[in-house]
Amino acid sequence: MCGIIGVSRVRDASRITYLGLYALQHRGQESAGIMAIDETGEARIHRSMGLVNDSFGEDVLRQLPGDVAVGHTRYSTAGSTVLANAQPYLVNYHAGPLSVAHNGNLVNARELRSELVAQGAIFSSTSDTEVLVHLIARSPEPTVEGQIRDALERVEGAYSLVLSVGRTIYAAVDSRGFRPLFVGSLEDGVVVASETCALDLVGASEVREFQPGDFARIRDGRVEDLPRLSPRRVSRCIFELVYFSRPDSTIFGVPVDKVRRELGRQLARFHPAQGADVVFSVPDSANVMALGYSEVAGINLENGLIRNHYVGRTFINPTQALRNVKVRIKFNPVRSVIEGKSVVVVDDSLVRGTTSKGLVQMIRAAGAREVHLRLGSPPITGPCQYGIDTPTREELIAATHSADDIREYLGVDSLAYLTLEQMTEAAGRHTPWCHACFSGDYPTPVQLTLGQWRHSTPLVAAAT
Repeated sequence: MCGIIGVSRVRDASRITYLGLYALQHRGQESAGIMAIDETGEARIHRSMGLVNDSFGEDVLRQLPGDVAVGHTRYSTAGSTVLANAQPYLVNYHAGPLSVAHNGNLVNARELRSELVAQGAIFSSTSDTEVLVHLIARSPEPTVEGQIRDALERVEGAYSLVLSVGRTIYAAVDSRGFRPLFVGSLEDGVVVASETCALDLVGASEVREFQPGDFARIRDGRVEDLPRLSPRRVSRCIFELVYFSRPDSTIFGVPVDKVRRELGRQLARFHPAQGADVVFSVPDSANVMALGYSEVAGINLENGLIRNHYVGRTFINPTQALRNVKVRIKFNPVRSVIEGKSVVVVDDSLVRGTTSKGLVQMIRAAGAREVHLRLGSPPITGPCQYGIDTPTREELIAATHSADDIREYLGVDSLAYLTLEQMTEAAGRHTPWCHACFSGDYPTPVQLTLGQWRHSTPLVAAAT
């Protein structure tokens, strides 16, 4: 999962991009990058490991002049957490500097990469996005648009893309529409971003959400629709609404806040906790779910856990060791809220169980009489192939253990998940959802798990 942004014909485009990446920081914390192009067509780039604020100070932004820019904040689902994999990429291309920022995962990148290497291609990273760069450069099509389209038609999987060629920006969403992408207007220019919260922060007015298969050219502050990509079965990622996207965004035509509130209401309707005194969330993605639970259950909503916001999102840290450390420093229980109480703890999902087990131990230590855990999604039983860090089935606690086993392992008095039907009802039946990690219904052919990719040789493609 990554955050991407593109800016066209806006003064100080790198600063606008920087602010937009700030709003998208929740989508990736491993690295950040901005490429800017000035009025003469000269491209400059800065990429760095770490958070946006750590990567870009005033001294760096001054060195990125221009009114066109592309930005990226990265979270890897596989591959190395190294600067070589940071985006956007910038390469020399026959039509001018080519920059690419990618959100998603290409499931056939391994096969394509092997084919390209056999043809003499040399790779400098382990990212699947670099496969796309080589495909564009080697396409026999006579036009830039044709070469980009040719490359996009050869890849399979999830991608929302912002590319720049010279001073022209291209934006595309795969025909299944796994990942969100929006376009807005700012002054006389255009801003493209992964979520509406980024448009809000920079003061851009939303124009539209890119639909599955949309392909557009943006230049001189105008958005020109190009012929759409070949149709596929639409499969919007429902986990965007459950966990990843910010609650102040609108994704896939619905407000994230509205969906999460309804997920909490569904939990209260179908999985009440008799005799509970208070309900609170595991902040922050489940905050609104706990509010919805409180509304229906009639139980007081409290702040039972305080989150240290100077610690990143536990789930998207790339190694288990980092996850374990950050769980202990990320949350602190409020004893006056918890002591002697029967508490309902609402969370969005349960992946590995690491965070939840540690939290339950903290809540018990703070004096809770009973702990009832409610989850706003079904059990995650399969790895995501489309850009979320659930790499192997063995790491997914619900894939190998029963609900009773998990309840015992976590140390809770009761445990309840939403069903697939209840979750999709809350998200809205108007949209065809990808829920493969819950249901096993993968919308693309899947030959390798991301875990196998991760442990393969360095030349094997990895996700962005």
